Amino acid sequence: MQVRVARIGKPHGIRGEVTVQVLTDSPEDRFAHGAVFDVDPPSHGSLTVRSARWNKDILVVGFEEVADRNRAEELRGATLSIDTDEVEDGDDEGWYEHELVGLEVRVDGERVGTVSALQVMPAQDLLVVDTPNGEVLVPFVEEIVPDVDPEGGFVVVVPPAGLFELNAEPSVPAQGGGATGDDGGEDA
Repeated sequence: MQVRVARIGKPHGIRGEVTVQVLTDSPEDRFAHGAVFDVDPPSHGSLTVRSARWNKDILVVGFEEVADRNRAEELRGATLSIDTDEVEDGDDEGWYEHELVGLEVRVDGERVGTVSALQVMPAQDLLVVDTPNGEVLVPFVEEIVPDVDPEGGFVVVVPPAGLFELNAEPSVPAQGGGATGDDGGEDA
């Protein structure tokens, strides 16, 4: 199974380096010299890491197959993936997006939505949850998401107060300050 680890951004300089949006928890390991990635769209072929360095908070990567800025520009928007069969089984540090998408989200045993994506962020990852009231971003930390059960098809969320009510429609009494109803205003 293919797992996305990055999305290629804009070219950086004239020697074929590109910026990448990191979608993995361990970019230092994934972007080691010689690492090979499958590219989507596949017409770009595979890419081999020549160099990787941080420029402030942005990862800049050079690939052996990309010699100049023009070729780097052609790669903009492509995604880099690895085959999970080739990934070493570590100490189960985290979850891949494909393992989470589609899982039912439960709060106090009730279904509140479905995981639609995982956003990998610098400070903490976020589960994107589709609910009847819209999309909710849930911090993917153990205190808030204590149980992930892919075999059972669900995650358990212990949300802070109001997290799932942020997008909810206001309740019915908030419609006009009491002018509707039988307050005697229309009986004349």
